[in-house]
Amino acid sequence: MPSLEKYNKKRDFKATSEPEGKEAVGKSKFRFVVQRHDASRLHYDLRLEIGGVLKSWAVPKGPSLNPKDKRLAVMTEDHPLKYLTFKGEIPKGNYGYGTMSIFDSGTFKPLDKRADDAQLQEDLENGSLKFVLNGKVLKGEFALVKMKSSDDNAWLLIKHKDKFAVSEGYDSEDFVDKEIKDWGKQFKVANKGRKVSKKTASKLETSTPDEQETSAKKDNIHSPMLATLSERIPDDGEWIFEQKLDGYRAIASIAKKKVSLKSRNELSFAKQFPSILKALESIPHEVILDGEIVAFDKNKQSNFQILKSGEPLPAKYQIYYVVFDILALDGNDLRDFTLVERKELLELLLRNNPHPQIQLLESLDMTIEKALAKAKKQKWEGIIAKEASSRYISGKRSSLWRKIKFQQAQEAIVVGYTKPQAGRKYLGALVLAVYERKELVYIGNCGTGFTDAILKEVYEILKPLEISKKPFNKSIVVANERKVIWTKPKLVAEIEFAEWTADHHMRHPVFKAIREDKNPEEIHRVIPVRDVVNERELVFGKRKVKLTNQKKVYWPDDHLLKSDLLNYYEAMAELILPYLKDKPISMNRFPNGIDEPSFFQKDLDTKNSPSWIKTASLTSENTGKTIDYLICNDEATLLWMANLGSIEINPWLSSYKKKQFPDFAVLDLDPNGVEMEKVVQVALFAHEILESIQVPNYVKTSGSEGLHIYIYLGAQYDYDVSRTFVQMLAELINEQFEDITSVERSPSKRKGKIYLDYMQNKKGQTIVAPYSVRPKPGATVSTPLNWDEVNTDLTIAQFTMQTVVERVGKIADPWQTIFDVKVNLKKALEKI
Repeated sequence: MPSLEKYNKKRDFKATSEPEGKEAVGKSKFRFVVQRHDASRLHYDLRLEIGGVLKSWAVPKGPSLNPKDKRLAVMTEDHPLKYLTFKGEIPKGNYGYGTMSIFDSGTFKPLDKRADDAQLQEDLENGSLKFVLNGKVLKGEFALVKMKSSDDNAWLLIKHKDKFAVSEGYDSEDFVDKEIKDWGKQFKVANKGRKVSKKTASKLETSTPDEQETSAKKDNIHSPMLATLSERIPDDGEWIFEQKLDGYRAIASIAKKKVSLKSRNELSFAKQFPSILKALESIPHEVILDGEIVAFDKNKQSNFQILKSGEPLPAKYQIYYVVFDILALDGNDLRDFTLVERKELLELLLRNNPHPQIQLLESLDMTIEKALAKAKKQKWEGIIAKEASSRYISGKRSSLWRKIKFQQAQEAIVVGYTKPQAGRKYLGALVLAVYERKELVYIGNCGTGFTDAILKEVYEILKPLEISKKPFNKSIVVANERKVIWTKPKLVAEIEFAEWTADHHMRHPVFKAIREDKNPEEIHRVIPVRDVVNERELVFGKRKVKLTNQKKVYWPDDHLLKSDLLNYYEAMAELILPYLKDKPISMNRFPNGIDEPSFFQKDLDTKNSPSWIKTASLTSENTGKTIDYLICNDEATLLWMANLGSIEINPWLSSYKKKQFPDFAVLDLDPNGVEMEKVVQVALFAHEILESIQVPNYVKTSGSEGLHIYIYLGAQYDYDVSRTFVQMLAELINEQFEDITSVERSPSKRKGKIYLDYMQNKKGQTIVAPYSVRPKPGATVSTPLNWDEVNTDLTIAQFTMQTVVERVGKIADPWQTIFDVKVNLKKALEKI
């Protein structure tokens, strides 16, 4: 692809004043520009004139003159030389929408004075470019270095130590005039609600299959995006409000003249609502729509109950498919379009193909206060608030979509019922539960909200499901338990209630409906989310920790924020800190979340760290350099470290005081793709060996794929002794399971086998700490287990930030005795 083809392809030059891309001919003049780009996310663009174009990098935090600052720089498409002087507004709906101003400009020269244009291009390909900037703000030597183990576009921009370098903190925003900052803010406010540009709309017709590399290949496009129950919406951002409908959520698909209409769990509504299928046949396009099947009376009041029996409905009701989103049109996946853009296309589609039973859901163009007032007046359940710029995320619950209800509601699994009393027929109250970590948890009984007809209907469903065994743990007390008839957990009911009590039961529950469109396995407790404060400060005596950028998304697919990580470590500090005490820490930093470039940091920048941060200066045996390792002995340091984006915590096995004498010996069972059932089998055999020689041993998940077995040594032996012991254990296991395990260090020699890694036991080697979060999907946690939990039901995914916090509140710490006994390895070796 020619150098500027990508640049031109992304822009509609009839809609934007940016210069059209044309490659220059002749010798480079080695000019540069740094532009402040106030787009959806503020960043700076560094552009260097090389090879007739501007090689470009987006620098989120802007360049720095402090050599300690290693700025992330993401390489973007080449730009034309005319961009050296470009400044102005890029209209909404165009690529890079926002304001562009020039932060600095001038000339540069290669650090190697002999280098020419060709040499610079070669340096770029080799991932290391060194140059001297001569600008008004930026001066002196810099380097752009491609990050190892990353995709091609992740680089670091580093200032060399020279006479222009500074030692104090450096923020490019400090050098930007207030007028420039205000311009960007005012532009965004003025452009709220703008129409989609012709360029954006034309994507429907001009995109090629290669360009349609979207989430359709990664997930199920027919799985709906879900809203998060919330008490309110954030103050920032632009939000669209809709009525909270009371019907069946349904994805409609029209392809090759075939129509399908399916529920969230992909049950077909074809037999229940044939008139809706017939109505959808009138749309002459291949399309995927998201909406809700609703029954309205003449006053536009909905009735969910009468939908259960399907068509025909009573005469006073009319059935509609109310559509609020479009996922695909004529082979084009639209989910990466913003909500505003998708709604415009949806409105256009339905306007050109009208049908009385297919309606567009009205967006409420008003404040949230007025939207809620209208919802109360119209007797709606509540409203749905959606971020105007949100993409459609199939099959995920997102805080970008929020449902705000006037009364709380919870889908619950019916696990039993009480016998009727005082002249009531069929049943008294339903016994309700939800799933937590694959186990049923009791949430209360519900005996109100029933008509006689509903009582009969529910009873006739439950009667064949009766069982004799209580589905809960024996310790759980159920109201009126002696009168309960237990049932299989097959029926889902929707319950309205006032609030959750202190013991996690529903207060004042009222039956609303049976939900045949929901799978019991999907039913979990729903707690309204609270808005996140972007910054807060914690005080620990004289120590203050400022927690910043808490709204930043760290796990995009799971919609978990930096605040979730900080809250987790704040809650778990007491359990984590004993394993970190006096241990040198290697930080694995993900400043922009798990999908963005990361880096390991051993050497702490002591000059720019709080004075109370403890470090240990240790000399590297490999390089002879002195490294200032972070020492985390208290909650303040733990949260300060997490605030840097250090998602996982990786301590040494020994303290800095006794570097050669580890506190723990560890055997790492690395699956290498082998199923967990076999890893469990190997772990249990290791446990059996250690128990037979009277060596107390403890197990945890790695949080990634495998298991770690720990032995507490208490710094009695050096690494050679501990490694020798674990090696002997590994070899005994390997003899027993030679077909599925390996002690070979070379990956090529142990493919498809569990690696029994004993080499973790050496000075300077780190291993993820107990209760540390991992930068993995689901925000999994390296979790200490009881040995009886190491069974065929064990999965890594069941232990996450959310479930582990709940877990430690309910069960005793499986490792609570780990520090009680120091293992005598010499006696143990004699018994092997």
